[in-house]
Amino acid sequence: MQATWNHQTVLLQEAVDALQVKPDGVYVDATFGRGGHSRAILEKLSPDGRLIVFDKDPQAIETARSMAETDPRLSLRHEGFAHLGELPPASLDGILMDLGVSSPQLDDPSRGFSFRKDGPLDMRMDTTRGQSVAQWLATVDIPTLSEVIREFGEERFAQSVAKAIDRRRQERGPIGTTAELAEVVAGAVKTREPGKDPATRTFQALRIFINAELEELQQALEASLHVLRPGGRLVVISFHSLEDRMVKQFMARHSRAVVDRRVAFVEPEPTRLRAVKRVMPSKDEVEQNPRARSAVMRHAERSEVPA
Repeated sequence: MQATWNHQTVLLQEAVDALQVKPDGVYVDATFGRGGHSRAILEKLSPDGRLIVFDKDPQAIETARSMAETDPRLSLRHEGFAHLGELPPASLDGILMDLGVSSPQLDDPSRGFSFRKDGPLDMRMDTTRGQSVAQWLATVDIPTLSEVIREFGEERFAQSVAKAIDRRRQERGPIGTTAELAEVVAGAVKTREPGKDPATRTFQALRIFINAELEELQQALEASLHVLRPGGRLVVISFHSLEDRMVKQFMARHSRAVVDRRVAFVEPEPTRLRAVKRVMPSKDEVEQNPRARSAVMRHAERSEVPA
């Protein structure tokens, strides 16, 4: 019997409100997870509305498939939201991206996302394809490993961690479990941030890298400009600074008129987005769900296309 893990959807009402759901609109939940946001969107759709969901995780897709069997408004795609651009141009009224790892993924030791419970060192969002973290760590060289940990984990002891992992490989063979990796990292990180496990940044870096999360986010953000209708909403919930910085810069860049200073008296290119606002979880939500504490939601509206 398969175990079940609870998942509390972060910024549930705030995200759905930001979409400004039209009853007969077409929407995308780009990260279905366990369907919290999707269910709330479906409640606002009429029989003519439509919701398309994306997810890499086979378990998430099973949940979505069960919902789709009883709700013809729902269609699903077992793939990452980098494929968003495959949808027809100007076909969507709203896109919601809830980034990061879901509670069921974190709490299931077999997925290898967390150092809090020992399990195989996997970390793939889609367990049906690609290299696991354990497989990658078995052969990666020290400079590449150090760069990944520094860039994606913002870990100042990245070089020390990479060397410690290599030492462990030389002395005792490949690292195969989350507990083994956490132990190696703890010995290499010289100072600990208050309230944070020393393995936090390294685990984040390896997860982001193995799933190409930032590359996929960049592709999806760019695609949103083409698949959103004028007035359509883009809502993104981020959980760490690398994601949030990318989203913030993307929305700011496309909310400014572009002027070609090489050509005099030419009208600036119109803005493609109108950044709306940033939303943080309430104190009550953080108290009820501590995993919400790092969440930041930003949303924007697709500008009207000039005639």
